Amino acid sequence: MLAKRIIPCLDVKDGRTVKGVNFVDLRDAGDPVELAWNYSQQGADELVFLDISATVEKRKTLVELVKAVARQINIPFTIGGGITEIADADALLNAGADKISINSAAVRNPALIDELAKAFGVQFVIVAVDTRVMGDKNIVHLNGGRLPTERQTLEWILEAESRGAGEILLTSMDHDGTKAGFDNGFLTQVNNAVNIPVIASGGAGSVQHFVDVFQQTNVDAALAASVFHYGEILIPDLKTILRENNIEVRV
Repeated sequence: MLAKRIIPCLDVKDGRTVKGVNFVDLRDAGDPVELAWNYSQQGADELVFLDISATVEKRKTLVELVKAVARQINIPFTIGGGITEIADADALLNAGADKISINSAAVRNPALIDELAKAFGVQFVIVAVDTRVMGDKNIVHLNGGRLPTERQTLEWILEAESRGAGEILLTSMDHDGTKAGFDNGFLTQVNNAVNIPVIASGGAGSVQHFVDVFQQTNVDAALAASVFHYGEILIPDLKTILRENNIEVRV
């Protein structure tokens, strides 16, 4: 059995790590370079860096900041935000990214997934999906969750997989920042429907939530932000408890 991955996420705005609730009311959570070093030391399996305002502000990801973070860590590093073409991905790869995450640009131009997978390999391309329940359906949202689309989430995820996505990073906006637990029902549905790894995001508030998401959904990885940034959960402690619950993790 493959080991489950624990992934801290740095949501970066104006060069600082921030965290909100349901994608709004952002507050400062520290220096991304310092946090990245800390997570690498603590035993995080990977690190995700999302430039959360790049798409909205129609600009590219902060390449110099990415380089500074990459120098501090020795774990796989995923970058997202403002990637709209091969050249953007290439610049981030050269800056130290191991993988890139695309979201809004992929929904607007699905062929971008094919192009990136062909240019860099499937394992390089993570498709991030921000979903929110509207009526009785899970609907894809763009621009940092500001803009609902007409795409149903599961349908879009299956298309992304068919085009060459290597992993899906699925964030439940309804759960994001609430610390009330992951959206295990929908995560199970998605994980059962695809053949690529799924990263659960949105709602982690306790160690038990990580136990629950792995036991109930069998996703490959769980991502969180504020519980790690503010020291509420330490990664070594989390991994100890996961192992006690017979969940395979890397030591």
